Order: sequence, then C-alpha cells, then structure tokens
Amino acid sequence: MEQLFSAINNVFRFVTPVSDFFWAFPTNFDWYASIPVLGNFSLAIILLVGSGIYFTFRLGFLQVTHFGKGIKLLVQKKQKTTTGISSLAAFFLSSAMRVGPGNILGVTGAISVGGPGALFWMWISAFFGMTTAYVEAVLAQIFKAKKGDEFVGGLPFYGKRLLGNKLWAGIALSVMFIIYAMCCLPAQGFNVVSSIGEMTEIVTGTTLDGSIIYYAIAVIVVLITAYIAFGGIKKVTRVTDKVVPVMAVIYVLTVLVLIILNIDRIPYFFRAVFTGAFSVEAVFGGVFGTVLAQGVKRGLMSNEAGQGTITMAAGAADCKHPCEQGFVQSIGVFLDTMIICTLTGFVVVMAHLWTGAEAQAWFALDSLPKFLASAAELTPGTAMNTVIMFLITFCFCLFAFTCLVGMISFSEIAANRISTRRGFINAIRILGIAITSFGILCSLAGLELGNLWAISDLGNILIVFANIPLLYLGAKYVLKATKHYRANDGTAFTGKVIGTECEYWDNAESK
Repeated sequence: MEQLFSAINNVFRFVTPVSDFFWAFPTNFDWYASIPVLGNFSLAIILLVGSGIYFTFRLGFLQVTHFGKGIKLLVQKKQKTTTGISSLAAFFLSSAMRVGPGNILGVTGAISVGGPGALFWMWISAFFGMTTAYVEAVLAQIFKAKKGDEFVGGLPFYGKRLLGNKLWAGIALSVMFIIYAMCCLPAQGFNVVSSIGEMTEIVTGTTLDGSIIYYAIAVIVVLITAYIAFGGIKKVTRVTDKVVPVMAVIYVLTVLVLIILNIDRIPYFFRAVFTGAFSVEAVFGGVFGTVLAQGVKRGLMSNEAGQGTITMAAGAADCKHPCEQGFVQSIGVFLDTMIICTLTGFVVVMAHLWTGAEAQAWFALDSLPKFLASAAELTPGTAMNTVIMFLITFCFCLFAFTCLVGMISFSEIAANRISTRRGFINAIRILGIAITSFGILCSLAGLELGNLWAISDLGNILIVFANIPLLYLGAKYVLKATKHYRANDGTAFTGKVIGTECEYWDNAESK
C-alpha cells in the first residue's frame, strides 16, 4: 500500500512548482521583479486586492455602510422556506467551507514563511474581499435557477450567462470546480480521522495507530459523510446549521482564554504585525513580496473571496432581493478572517517560537503541530494544557468535517449545471466519498501526500483567474441591483431592473 501511495504522490510532483509559478507570476521574471515596490506584486495579488479595491469604491464602501444590514439579516427570525434554504442556513453552509483547517494551517503557515506582517495583509485582503464576496454572491442570486424544492446557482450558472449563455462555458466552469473540490477532499478526510486519533491520544495517552478502533472510526466517518451527502443540500445545511456555530464558539472562547492568560503579550503582537508589514527593509527589500504574497494567498485559502467557490451557497438561498445574500456573504469573510484567523494569529505571534533557541525545532514541525506547540507555550500548567490541546484539536476536526461535506455539496450544485439527472448527481456524490476515503486511508497508513494536496493551491489560483474576469463582466448588473435595493421604492426585483432576463426572478414576479 505504501508503494501505491508513493507512486500517486510522485505523479503529482509537478503540481507544487506549477502552482508556485502561477501564484508568483510575473514576479518570477527578473525584468519585472527588478521594478521597485511594484515588482513585489504578483498578478494574483493585483487581481484579488485590486478588484476588491475597485468594487469597494464603485459600491461606496458597502462592506462598511451595510455591515449592520448583514448582521440584521442573520439574526432576524428564521422564516420557513418552501424552496431553497434560508439566508442564515446559506451563511452557515458557506462558513462550513470558509472556516476550515486553513484557519489554523493557513495562518500558521503564512506567519512561518512571511512573518507576523503576513497577518496584516490578510486583514487588508479580507476588508476589500468583503466587497468581492458581495459582488459574486449577488451574481449567484441574480442568475440562480429553481430545481424542485431547491435553488442551484453560483459560478457555473452566472458564468454561463455572462459568457453569452453558452452551454460549454457552464460545463467548463462546473468541471473546473468539481476537479478542484475533489482534489481538496483527500486532505479533509485525512484531517478528520487524524485529528480524532490525536484527541484520543491526548485523553488516553496512547496512540490508535494500527488498531482496529482506528479503522472502525474511519468507517464510521465515511458512513456519516455518505449519509449526509446523499441527503442533498437541505440535509447538509441541517448539519452545518448546528455544527458551525458550535465549532466557532468553542474555538473563539478557547483562544480568548489563551489571550487573557497572556494579556501582557498583546502589545508585542501588534508591534510584531505592524513592524513586519511596514518596516523599510520589508518594503524595499526582498522580504515584502513574501510577506504580502503569504498574507493574500493564505487569506484567500481561508475566506475564498473572489474565488467563486462560496457562490454555490449564496445561490441556494431564498431571498427577497439578490443583494440581501450579498450582505450576508460579506459578513462571512469578516467572521472568517477578521475574527477566526486573527485569533489564530494571536496564538502564533504571541508565542513567538520562531525566535530564540527553539526556533529550529518549531520550523521543523508541520503547521498543526506548530500551532499546538504555540498554544502550549501560552498555557500555564499540564492539566490546562491538556484541555486546551483537546479543544483546539476538536475544533480542527469539525473545521475539516464541515469543509468536507461542504465540498461535496458544492460539487453537487456545480454538477447540476452539467446535468440534473439523479444518476449523474449520485455519481458525483459517490466520487466525492470515494476520494475522501482515499485521504482517510492515507491517514491510517501514516502517509501524507503533500504533492497531491498542493493541487488545492493550484485549483485556487486557476479558479480565481476564471472568476475575477466574470465579476467585471457582471459588475453592471450588480451595480444596478444595488441601486434598486438602496432606492427601496417597494418595487420587486426582476430582470427589467438590470436590463437582462432573470429566469427565477421574472417567473416569481409573474406569479
């Protein structure tokens, strides 16, 4: 079995350098890199941050002016929906993908490579990314379609309409997302089972590796995943409705305890972050590009603003107006990066294990052990340390599991752009479960397929290159829809508002 895993890992050995090339392009060319300051900015960063800035100004800093509206939509009394899911359920479903292992692994990795200053650039990219998330969510709502008692929408659906309503465009975007999601699933399956094993070891002091119990846990995880996936989007949202708030609250409270216990280190945290982001050596030296790239790259992996992958959840919601789900999805970026990722950054930076005598040993660890070691450094006493380690690992397990079911659910929505036949949709579900099982087998065998998992980085950037141009094509519709929402003149939203046909909204008004 080890030979099989090794062979698969070697097949994808090319992925990491290809991914790094696209993320760094054109800074990997000397003529561009030699340009002062500008030479630090890759095309990916220009597209993501630049687009966020552009949309922010075009929409009048909507992420600030309508932040309260987004909160009101989330906390309002949940209304029963006959078609689709509620805005809150869509928020939790998208958060299941956003608040994933990347909130720990990505932030820890970014700080490891780019230093504390990378966290500042995460904040910047997230602030402007809130508007990008708004734009793509509104497009998902405008061009969503009704399928039975569900709504399906998102990148493949608005992409098809914006590219001349060409069938090939929707299919190509659907296939791209499905491939991306499937390549991410092994890591999530691995993370779920390995974190369960880690929790057991924390509690009992013994390892499950090679035991029949470990295999039994793996089978149970697969069966639960299959049960949820075959229940469709509404069953997935019933799970995320319950799990996402629990994991977010536990993680926030756990890290807040660590921060309070080490309150004297808070000034160091802010000093390290802002010094790392704005020091003269960083801006005019070779360090700035690394700090900026890590902040934006890992910020994207976490909040996914501009990537188009969260748009499937936005399109599944039942709203009175397309803009409402845009406000909600904007709040999702805030929760993910400004709160969850920042808390992770507090732990890693305040522990500052990358300096001093322990730095070499700390850098040799993988991202999760790095974070756990940082948390242990901030925890006084053995008993308290055990509780903290267990709670963090428990949250990591839930992060991975909700991301896992979210990936499969979003793949199902994307697959509807190709075919709505039950057999085809079930095939996508089965494929997702099978690939998840492969990741779980890797965990049971104690193997990590780093080259295979690196394809998620490649998938991230390729989908960005596909999605961002579509947002510019659809910006005129979003601007008109936003103007209509702000007017609040009592008229219903239809295709006439934005000057194009909107199948669902036009049919809803005619009834």
